[in-house]
Amino acid sequence: MIERLAAPHLWTKQISDCGLCGMIDRRGGRFSGRRLIESIRLMHERSNGLGGGFAGYGIYPRFPEHYALHIMYHGEWAKEDTEGYLPTVFTVDAVEPIPTQPHPGVKDAPLLWRYFVRLKTPAEDVDAEQKAVIEAVMHVNAGIEGAFVFSSGQNMGAFKAVGYAADIGEFFRLDEYEGYCWTAHARFPTNTQAWWGGAHPFCLLDYSIVHNGEISSYGINRRYLEQFGYRCTLHTDTEVMVYLFDLLVRRHKLPLELACKVIAAPFWRDIDRAGRDPGEAELLRLLRTTYASALVNGPFAVIFAFNGGMVGLNDRIKLRPLVAGESGAVLYIASEESALHVMCDSLERVWAPPAGEPVIGLLEAAGGTARTALQQQAVQVLS
Repeated sequence: MIERLAAPHLWTKQISDCGLCGMIDRRGGRFSGRRLIESIRLMHERSNGLGGGFAGYGIYPRFPEHYALHIMYHGEWAKEDTEGYLPTVFTVDAVEPIPTQPHPGVKDAPLLWRYFVRLKTPAEDVDAEQKAVIEAVMHVNAGIEGAFVFSSGQNMGAFKAVGYAADIGEFFRLDEYEGYCWTAHARFPTNTQAWWGGAHPFCLLDYSIVHNGEISSYGINRRYLEQFGYRCTLHTDTEVMVYLFDLLVRRHKLPLELACKVIAAPFWRDIDRAGRDPGEAELLRLLRTTYASALVNGPFAVIFAFNGGMVGLNDRIKLRPLVAGESGAVLYIASEESALHVMCDSLERVWAPPAGEPVIGLLEAAGGTARTALQQQAVQVLS
């Protein structure tokens, strides 16, 4: 005990920090990124200046069907190599530096460029097109030294850096953008180095993840994903989370609710208690056994966003904070209730989502299919 008190730096490690916030207008109304900057600024003490970032949806109305590739380069040589490769796969219709402004809180920026592209050879269908885009992203990130594609979706973009989150939002001039959905992250890394590519959000196509916590199942999750062709190159555990959602939702066509039950799987005892509904119990057993290696262990709170929606999700013991609020058609999610009130000063409802149960906000225009039909389809696929 005396030794411990004499060296307090050995036992004061912060493991519950990182700040998250997100906001979606389910009717598709667009709003400035300024509201997220101010919300994440309120959670300044949840981070330590080693990373932050934002994702915005609906921000590129001039190029709604193009893939917006946001790329950071650590030198002109990397830019030359990448710009030599991109035209072999894509038709590049617009190229420009990502707009920034000098900010004392953001230093040592790499070269930041964006490219609005279409596949050079049209694909047979959407799945084939997305596969080709992912292969190109993986090729750049794993094969071109000094180049990193950190955003690759349609009509959306990620903006991230080393620094405090609010400073990063101002550095990228996000108050000049408007979108129907925004997420933000303030980072407090505990196990990985701080570098621009390792800041949140992590993206693949239009999927993005911001995360508070630690993924202790990273090793098995990574090996599982590599069987499906994913390459983990970003030196952080959070990377697997966005790939898991991509695999489950986009490739395996699971409904969002069921994908969340894979990632934050119910305990076996709770599945047994679901025996009152044999169909539900069967489904949960199939999910738990089929996707055993996709179960995420460890404390986590995430906000998952995509074209058409936003999801908040906790681990099954709720070891990381997450609160939600609503006002009209707008859904808000954050690490702290105070951050919700910054985004909206007239909330009609505020609640703490139960452990492992997702909060899902979908664009009304996206429509949907009955939950029961989707569950029946999933049972058939898994069987």
